[in-house]
Amino acid sequence: MKKLVLMLAAASMAASVSAQTVAESKTFDNIYVGINGGVATKTTGHKWLSDLDPNAGLRIGRYFTPVFGLAIEGNAYFSNKPWGSTGTVVRATNASLLGTVNLSNWFGGYKGEPRTFEVSALYGLGWMHIFTSNKAFKDATAENRNRMTSKAALDFAFNFGSQKQLQFYIEPSINFAFLGKSHSRNVVATPAGVTYPETSYGYGYKATAQAGQPAYNINNSFVQLNAGLIYKFANSNGTHNFTIVTPRDQAEIDALNAQINELRNRKPEVITKEVVKEVPAIKELSVSDLVFVTFAQGKSNLTREAKAALNNVKEGSHVQVVGTASPEGSKEINDRLSQARADVVANYLKSRGVNIDDATGKGVQGVTSNRLAVVYVK
Repeated sequence: MKKLVLMLAAASMAASVSAQTVAESKTFDNIYVGINGGVATKTTGHKWLSDLDPNAGLRIGRYFTPVFGLAIEGNAYFSNKPWGSTGTVVRATNASLLGTVNLSNWFGGYKGEPRTFEVSALYGLGWMHIFTSNKAFKDATAENRNRMTSKAALDFAFNFGSQKQLQFYIEPSINFAFLGKSHSRNVVATPAGVTYPETSYGYGYKATAQAGQPAYNINNSFVQLNAGLIYKFANSNGTHNFTIVTPRDQAEIDALNAQINELRNRKPEVITKEVVKEVPAIKELSVSDLVFVTFAQGKSNLTREAKAALNNVKEGSHVQVVGTASPEGSKEINDRLSQARADVVANYLKSRGVNIDDATGKGVQGVTSNRLAVVYVK
């Protein structure tokens, strides 16, 4: 129990450290699903790496920060060597709730996207059920076929894909079964029915009965080596991983508002030169020809205020949309984010009957927090 408390305390500290560095996540952001498979063998009592038992499983999880996450994992075991067969294809299943701690991000910091190679630690508790088609065995082991389990593991992961949305990992682990006191019984069939003349308190084959549970006993454990593949679903901002944000104080927010107001108050010829220098001039622009849409850090969704501003663009108008991003984050992420902002504005206007001549993301423009999309009405 002490180990579990220490692990939870470490995970909580990791969550508090990293939560200040990344963009806010919605409920269904940073969710992943994966498959895995490998072999397991009893830790003690026989020749090392003999009697290998194959297994396959499914893992579904969510990262709450770049360091801390939770996962639900289920594995099916197709043998139970060195014990005898129970007559079923799947000998046992084990379902676990695992806490995950990304050690690479914890000690090295998160840089805006996953590293190519990362190491994570996992620990959790689970429940194992053993199957059998033998009625006598089922009766004799009625109190022994459901057991609490515990898993500790390390994931050596390789992230890949255009947005590092895929992950391949190798996972060595040790898994404990909390066996408690054994109550296996001898089964005897008589004309009067089934009787149990004797009760055995041993598990056999180097397993150890434990009067109280849970108890971490090396004789009641098995080591496992699995490989797995994970897919990280796209988040609400279009990325597959956490994005970095730089907290802004009120002075910076006021400076951004002042910049927008100053653009609105400039003479038309100045606006034509500095704001739309890359847009072919179709007519002389005035302030009324521009619509400014602002966005939250790391976001590309339209607010109610943004939609109200865009509603002023008349149906049938021809417009050009330019999206920008603020300096924090990598160039690749800012380029994608600025294009996403241009696209969401263009799609909204198109739905209202406005003709979109062009919608382009320009990435970072300047050194201030230019989280904007500018609509040029022609």
